[in-house]
Amino acid sequence: MTSTMTQSEQDFRALLKEMNLLDTTNALLDWDGQTYMPEDESDMRAELVSYVGQKSFQLETGAKMKAFVDQFTDQPELLSTDGKLLFKKVKKNYDLNAKVPAAEMAAYTKLISKAQSVWMSAHKHQSYAEFKPYLKQIIEATKRLIQYWKTDQKTDYDVLLDQYEPGMTVAMLDPIFTQLRDGVTDLRAQIADHGDQPNDQFMHRYVSETTQTELSRDFVSRLGFDFNKGSLDISMHPFTVGMNRNDARITTRYGVHDFQMSLLGSIHEAGHALYQQNIDPKWDFTLLSGGASMGIHESQSLFNEVMIGRNYDYWKHEYPRFLELTGETFSDIDFETFYRGFNTTHASLIRTEADPLTYPLHIIIRYELEKAIINGNVDVDELPSMWNQMYQDYLGITPDNDADGILQDIHWAGGDLGYFPSYALGHLYAAQFLHAMSQTLDLPKIFASGNYQPLIDWRKINIHQFGASKEPNQIVKDATGEALSPKYWLAHQQSVYKRVYRL
Repeated sequence: MTSTMTQSEQDFRALLKEMNLLDTTNALLDWDGQTYMPEDESDMRAELVSYVGQKSFQLETGAKMKAFVDQFTDQPELLSTDGKLLFKKVKKNYDLNAKVPAAEMAAYTKLISKAQSVWMSAHKHQSYAEFKPYLKQIIEATKRLIQYWKTDQKTDYDVLLDQYEPGMTVAMLDPIFTQLRDGVTDLRAQIADHGDQPNDQFMHRYVSETTQTELSRDFVSRLGFDFNKGSLDISMHPFTVGMNRNDARITTRYGVHDFQMSLLGSIHEAGHALYQQNIDPKWDFTLLSGGASMGIHESQSLFNEVMIGRNYDYWKHEYPRFLELTGETFSDIDFETFYRGFNTTHASLIRTEADPLTYPLHIIIRYELEKAIINGNVDVDELPSMWNQMYQDYLGITPDNDADGILQDIHWAGGDLGYFPSYALGHLYAAQFLHAMSQTLDLPKIFASGNYQPLIDWRKINIHQFGASKEPNQIVKDATGEALSPKYWLAHQQSVYKRVYRL
């Protein structure tokens, strides 16, 4: 085994760099498409995205890549230690996609590019009927792709889960989600029966977009987001595009009577970007220059948003700064009142605005629907009524329109079936990371100091630097000393809401 690169590995890495540059180009086009792209550009943009995606797919599955796969499979000694990690990832993707006809993948890429533009219009018009034909095509195309991708998975939906969270299956998720659902339901019942309802009326006071932008920029920069390597913009649906460690762009959205939406949204997306900005430079221009999985990536955004951004000790230190930036708007609200009002829980229709306690229910609803879509044979005409019924069953509320219901997320328009469970897994990972961190760091002291660098450093050392060179289960085991367990998240929620509702 060599520790330096052979000529073959250098050539291999050159091919990976070419692929990475094309993927980065598409990421930039995606960011532009959701922020500043003119509405009438959607058809032409779909052509461009399809063209770039097709070029990348051809490199990923073409004759040159096949030659490298064959060579390094037979002669792994030609690869350095890092080269072996790269090859493992590349071969998995090659085995996954080489069976897919290039024309079919190009058509799929074009479809989802167009579908995202249609979704934006349908969301604006609150019209599922407008989006339905594209969703039907995406589901049909996904089911065809699964037949190329499937190996030994027990269900078709397992094939999709594995692409976002390697190794995850329905058999593993079902009991985890049952435990979460039961735990959330029990705590919500305790709050309803015995909770002291906080005053949260002040949360809807007017805060201008200019002030909210200043708040967001100030808070995320002190949590580690580097504006020399990223930007903060506006989009209909908050997201992060991490082109590379020097370009991680985040977006948020504003409501002048809902400052929390933009502030926590910005803090959340900055957690994604912080991950990207701290990946080891040795993985530049390779498939390992991103996150380990969607769930691990979500754990970093949720660590920012929930474990820090809703933390009692954090806000005790930050509240004077918040008052300074918002002028007289909240000057009559003492800290305890603010903290309790900031952390109220209630059933809500919009996933991205849900509080941490009810958030898993939103994910479980989508998970159950996606299983029915992929493993079953659901008619797309039935999906809105199924969605509405599940919201009534799980949260006791029903959407009044499609924009607040089945059209609220862009994920299906982007072909991201199987993605949603990662959000719930991210919550679990984040709580477990916080628990592990508390074993070696004095968290109350750190929060009281206002110097959050130790929290940034812990995540960089244990999570960020590795990029995608480690599997998610290995990251969790190495960082916390044990496999993933829901108990830390449930214990954390008990602690938070007992304080907020004085249980």
